[in-house]
Amino acid sequence: QVQLVESGGGLVQAGGSLRLSCAASGSTFGRNAMGWFRQAPGKVREFVAAITSSGGSTNYADSVKGRFTISRDNAKNTVYLQMNGLKPEDTAVYYCAADAEVYGLAYSGAHRYDYWGQGTQVTVSS
Repeated sequence: QVQLVESGGGLVQAGGSLRLSCAASGSTFGRNAMGWFRQAPGKVREFVAAITSSGGSTNYADSVKGRFTISRDNAKNTVYLQMNGLKPEDTAVYYCAADAEVYGLAYSGAHRYDYWGQGTQVTVSS
């Protein structure tokens, strides 16, 4: 079993930055791809970014490319999402997810992920 706990959300003005963290339990963290997703009120959950187990490959939604950066520290069992140039449309609950498959790809499909955190709220004011 893997447990994921997100932190770092909050209220920020448009153009500002936040860094989300996701702390994971489980001995296989260093062998699992990780992803970030978000869900705004009244909308479906959407892919934001993903990273392979080694951190050597990343994948981003077009809407965040060039503004967000996903990274991981396997020694700390933590994955990060650095968000710069935030826009009001980035307002959502952000979820961290882990793929149970060992050494999987940086998938964008939510169905590929087996474990989910409880989410952290990000609100961007205009």
